[in-house]
Amino acid sequence: MSQIFDEKGRVVPVTLVKVLPNIVLGVKNKDKDGYAALQLGMGEKREKNMAKPQRVYMKDLPLARFVREFRFSGGEDIKNQRGDKIDVSIFVEGDLVKVSGISKAKGFQGVVKRYNFRGAPATHGTKHAHRQPGSLGGGGRAGGRVAKGMRMAGRMGGERVTTRNLKIVKIDADSKFIAIKGAIPGRKGTLLEIRSL
Repeated sequence: MSQIFDEKGRVVPVTLVKVLPNIVLGVKNKDKDGYAALQLGMGEKREKNMAKPQRVYMKDLPLARFVREFRFSGGEDIKNQRGDKIDVSIFVEGDLVKVSGISKAKGFQGVVKRYNFRGAPATHGTKHAHRQPGSLGGGGRAGGRVAKGMRMAGRMGGERVTTRNLKIVKIDADSKFIAIKGAIPGRKGTLLEIRSL
């Protein structure tokens, strides 16, 4: 993350995202495939590290390291063809976008950190149980067993997260960077999907 100043001199917190060019690997349409979508590839992969069906599918294109499919819900026509390049020029400063990625993994965490439990009182006889979850089973709703979906300690983070209504503050087409207002999911180097709202 970083910060930039707007035209009124106010500080705007931004996340800098490097946007590498995406290559259209395939176009799906409703008549043939039952849905409309674009298959995009990004990055490079060595031929020996790729399965033969993938190599054949990308035979006339650069071998993409990451492949993602973006569906189109409406009835809009897809103007892109196989082999076209999509870069930062599709976005305009001021656009609202949603960003998806794998969030930071935080390992095995207790209920206070994972679910914001209050914990037990600090005094009045509490010993060694300040951050424990409390009663789990009980004889009421679940009949003396732990109900499914009970919030307990466990692995936290490392899940796909989508943050919506983020504003693109600045676009630097030469260095392929865009500045998005606010925080986005993931650590440095996380692969992100940026989509218009």
